[in-house]
Amino acid sequence: MFFRNLFFYTLPEINAVTDGQLESALAAAALSPVGALAMQSRGFVPPLGESGAYTQRIEDTLWLCLGGEDRILPAAVVQRECQLRIAELEQAKGHPLGKRARAQLKQETLDTLMPRAFVKASRLNAVINRRLGFIAIDTSSAKAAEALASKVREALGSFPTLPLQAGQAPRTILTQFLLGQDLPAQWHLGEECELQDPAEKGAIVKCLRHDLSSEEVLSHLSAGKQVSRLGMLFDANLGFVLGEDLILRKFKLLAGAVDGIENGAGESLHDELMARFALFSAELNAFYPDFARAMKLQPALALAA
Repeated sequence: MFFRNLFFYTLPEINAVTDGQLESALAAAALSPVGALAMQSRGFVPPLGESGAYTQRIEDTLWLCLGGEDRILPAAVVQRECQLRIAELEQAKGHPLGKRARAQLKQETLDTLMPRAFVKASRLNAVINRRLGFIAIDTSSAKAAEALASKVREALGSFPTLPLQAGQAPRTILTQFLLGQDLPAQWHLGEECELQDPAEKGAIVKCLRHDLSSEEVLSHLSAGKQVSRLGMLFDANLGFVLGEDLILRKFKLLAGAVDGIENGAGESLHDELMARFALFSAELNAFYPDFARAMKLQPALALAA
């Protein structure tokens, strides 16, 4: 269960909720099958399978998973079926249908097609660290992250999940990093960045597989552009692209960190998933305090040990 993206919220009151309370709350908000006339359903599912617990814990870190079911009903299909019905009814009545009649017929068409629509299942993983006070969600979509955070709030009842707040403009910090200023000790430049002119509709330059310390790249900073995304390496174990929105994209454990997992043999799926969870959480928990300091995160509990 290695995450590909990290969308963080802080959890200032997480220690007021026990493991048992969280488990019970998520179980009570479990995923239900999508209804015949509903477009989607969201609820929590056991991370390790249908019969397992709704949370898995290793030391200070808990793993949870939001499941989803969505009916796939393309708009073009609905439109075609609706137009056929409108044409048939207009021919039978001998006059065009009015706006209200057309809207009613479209809803009836939807109601007819919905039970026959294909249902697509989805899973969205997240981990909570009690000691560091954060939840990390495996998505780069603010909408998807908020959907999971909202379900946690609903399950626990008015439970605060707060977006990260940097103590300085992230673009300024990332630009300083590219210039080699204030770069944390275990951080190194990667091979990807995005630079933007701060003017409205200003130019955007994207560099991939590039030496970011080269004069070619730095000349864009001299021209007034600022860094909006920056590829980084952490302690030779993690690679990621950090954005000014504080989302970590293309997050991956590098070869040295996963050798033991990839070479493992004879383990059950359960054991392999738990081993991946243990490795991922250990690397993430080592990284987060450095990330919080580097981006001057607020509130202060982000750095609490």
